[in-house]
Amino acid sequence: MSHVRFKALDESLSRKPIHIETPPGGVAAYYGENVFGRDSMRLHLSEEAYNTVMAAIEKGERIDRNMAEVIAAGMKNWSVSKGATHYTHWFQPLTGTTAEKHDAFFEPVEGGRAIERFGGTQLVQQEPDASSFPNGGIRNTFEARGYTAWDPTSPAFIIGDTLCIPTIFVSYTGDTLDFKSPLLKALAALDKAAVDVCQYFDKNVTKVIATLGWEQEYFLVDEALNNARPDLVTTGRTLFGAAPAKGQQLDDHYFGSIPDRATSFMRDLEIEAHKLGIPIKTRHNEVAPNQFECAPIYEEINLAVDHNQLLMDLMQKVARRHNFCVLLHEKPYAGVNGSGKHNNWSLATNLGKNLLSPGKTPKTNLQFLTFFVNTIKAFHDNDDLLRATIASAGNDHRLGANEAPPAIMSVFLGSQLTAVLDEIEVKVKSGKMTPDQKTQLKLNIG
Repeated sequence: MSHVRFKALDESLSRKPIHIETPPGGVAAYYGENVFGRDSMRLHLSEEAYNTVMAAIEKGERIDRNMAEVIAAGMKNWSVSKGATHYTHWFQPLTGTTAEKHDAFFEPVEGGRAIERFGGTQLVQQEPDASSFPNGGIRNTFEARGYTAWDPTSPAFIIGDTLCIPTIFVSYTGDTLDFKSPLLKALAALDKAAVDVCQYFDKNVTKVIATLGWEQEYFLVDEALNNARPDLVTTGRTLFGAAPAKGQQLDDHYFGSIPDRATSFMRDLEIEAHKLGIPIKTRHNEVAPNQFECAPIYEEINLAVDHNQLLMDLMQKVARRHNFCVLLHEKPYAGVNGSGKHNNWSLATNLGKNLLSPGKTPKTNLQFLTFFVNTIKAFHDNDDLLRATIASAGNDHRLGANEAPPAIMSVFLGSQLTAVLDEIEVKVKSGKMTPDQKTQLKLNIG
């Protein structure tokens, strides 16, 4: 595995960029305009329907079929007003990408006519089939059907002329066939366990969410140069070739001036992402030649994962407008850094408290220590499971060397937090720490 010639790639980036006009009024004027979010729901749903959706999102309450009909009607009216003609249940099968089957809103009626219709049944459940998706051998041929079910915690959105409804995907027998279902189950379990712990410190805590800020690294390759390499086209990585005269020896590409053509692509991508409510905030050159990165603001983890899947699809579409190919393989070239999807996560309460941030009072310091120590313990006890979650054919090419993370996973606390735990351990073992002292513990962390 080796490189295409980076000199040719550098020259391709110097070609005249496509000029992108930023919509007037700044990001605030168009942010989330293609998302059926809270503002859109307030306009197109009754107060009762809006409150029902909010209760489902915030408290996990069920939405009955009658109310689903009302919500579906409002969702359809909103999407049709924005030019939508079809709808799809957007899901994440075990392929590592997203999937969708589009259906038109219309239904034939008597007299050779047709009407537009989208009801609660179509919103809540769809049967996109499952016969050709990876399934782990859990079904017989005559039980090949797969069902998608609406996930109201992730808002519907419009791409082109299609209303996309985020859903889970299960088999005919009810077994999980996607990545969203286990995530939602894990988040529910974490919420319950964390709230039980928080109740010892603050009875007003009723919900704990996991938050995620992902980073997406990628390579930009001129479309013509990409098409000249059968290995890149077929596998997303180079399998042969000579190493370049200049790779990343000086690390001068890292945080350097972004080429105009790459900037034009990034600006176009950010506009499309912001219309879909994806809070992309950061862009910069990465360490390898022609490697770049974008990153959003933290979000609730289920929504953040949906947004990352959506962004990768969006990147490919926007790249074609700019005569680029986006390489998302973890290690497309030998000898230079691969691309990571780093996950920066935390836990937050319904009161806005970050549970993995030291507080200013002894009481909140002790709460932080509780979650801090339990996180380390969970990592230690489940290291094999954590390693398995990132083990893939692509990622195993990348791990090790000077990549992040190394092939061996560990918890690094830093000198201050290590000293705090060492001090506690010494006092506990010596028997010199009274219950009052434990409560009054101070971390001395700025």
